[in-house]
Amino acid sequence: MSNMAREILAFILTTSGWVLVSSTLPTDYWKVSSIDGTVITTATFWSNLWKTCVTDSTGVSNCKDFPSMLALDGYIQVCRGLMIAAVCLGFFASIFALIGMKCTKIGGPDQTKARIVCLSGITFMCTGLCSLSACSLYAHRITSEFFDPMFVAQKYELGAALFIGWAGSTLCILGGALFCLSLSDGMSNNSSPYPSDRRAFVNSGASLMSRAMPQSQSSHTRRPPPEYSGPSKHFDKNAYV
Repeated sequence: MSNMAREILAFILTTSGWVLVSSTLPTDYWKVSSIDGTVITTATFWSNLWKTCVTDSTGVSNCKDFPSMLALDGYIQVCRGLMIAAVCLGFFASIFALIGMKCTKIGGPDQTKARIVCLSGITFMCTGLCSLSACSLYAHRITSEFFDPMFVAQKYELGAALFIGWAGSTLCILGGALFCLSLSDGMSNNSSPYPSDRRAFVNSGASLMSRAMPQSQSSHTRRPPPEYSGPSKHFDKNAYV
């Protein structure tokens, strides 16, 4: 797979993962529980990072926002911070990816663009880790309460938002790893002292010089002194008088 095709694939994966992570934040069903009657479900309880709600059998929902941020449980505050950080990191990582990809005309030479793309990959991996940590922490709290025999309050199960968050985190981490591979390719292409176009120019100049060398050498060779075949003339000492 070429470097440009790998970057395009990585951008598709990371952008899709960031969209899934961003959609997880306002999703309602982080945890859900239901009370079943003899025939139909009488009530459904669900909650997310911002409110808790109950829906009766007629479809009417009654929601209550969390009254105070400081009075919340610690795990909800941590999950909020991690998810907000994941959304912000993904936004900046997308901008870095657009600047550093080879299919764009901005970002400078290939070596600089490879470094920008690698920075984007690291940022996307941090996005996936933040979202993965938030969803895993929330799921751990749900499962620990569900399997605790001493817990007598309403028990919940894992909601659809957690699975969406895990899927988006996985895509961000995979795409970020593909972006990081662009740094090694960019360094290998620029490892020689001359870029590819300059190497071609030097090679063409060397071939022209090699062709011109015999002519120049033949033109600069010293000619032997002329030989005079005529008879030698002898002059006596009074010839110049």
